[in-house]
Amino acid sequence: MSTLWRDAWHTVRPRPDDPHGPLAPMLVLLTIVTGLVDAFSYLELGRVFVANMTGNVVFLSFALGGAPGFLWWASLLAVVTFLLGALLGGRIGAASGGHRGRHLFAGAATQTALLAVAVILTWVAPMASPRDSSDGALLAVLIIILGVAMGLQNATARGLSVPDLTTTVLTMTLTGMGADSRIAGGRDGRIGRRLLSVLAMFAGGLAGVLLIESGQGRWVLVFATLLLGGVTLWVARARRATTGWVQKPA
Repeated sequence: MSTLWRDAWHTVRPRPDDPHGPLAPMLVLLTIVTGLVDAFSYLELGRVFVANMTGNVVFLSFALGGAPGFLWWASLLAVVTFLLGALLGGRIGAASGGHRGRHLFAGAATQTALLAVAVILTWVAPMASPRDSSDGALLAVLIIILGVAMGLQNATARGLSVPDLTTTVLTMTLTGMGADSRIAGGRDGRIGRRLLSVLAMFAGGLAGVLLIESGQGRWVLVFATLLLGGVTLWVARARRATTGWVQKPA
């Protein structure tokens, strides 16, 4: 148990010699953002994920197979826009010159701007909630904006290469928790960090559904935007660092 708590603590409060510097706690916050945004997209935009693409591929097959309640075009649009966001994230990473501080700052700032636009749309649109409207145009625009934003986030996390903090995909994280456990013959490597990542996603999703079910769905994106803005401000100073964690470890 001590290994779990120690690993989790060093994730939220990295040691001075951590090869990834302050990146780990920032990526934990981005994992919470994923839970919030996917809760909003699934519950408010009609059974579509904008961050977890595995679900969309399956939903697309459900829709094409005739299962009720799924929009094939929404799932397909989410996949396409996610790819565009990942492409944008790759370009931002290339432009950062391998400097992880500048990379995260540019990615988080861009993603914050995208979510801010989505927030404005959900507040000014003449409806109580996108899921209560037959306006497919608004639904499509929100999927496009959020899909690009989450593709960008995923590409950014991938480019930063901090182990077990992808901010979006938990399948391999859960696999690692089981396969690397002492019961399986491993050493519980990074079990605290992996568990923290799962809990962060869970917390974001839970907060999102509680807001939505209480009739405050538009606040979900507001809180996600505020978290992203906090990460952007946090890493703003780090983008000028020149040594240590700013370069990926060999």
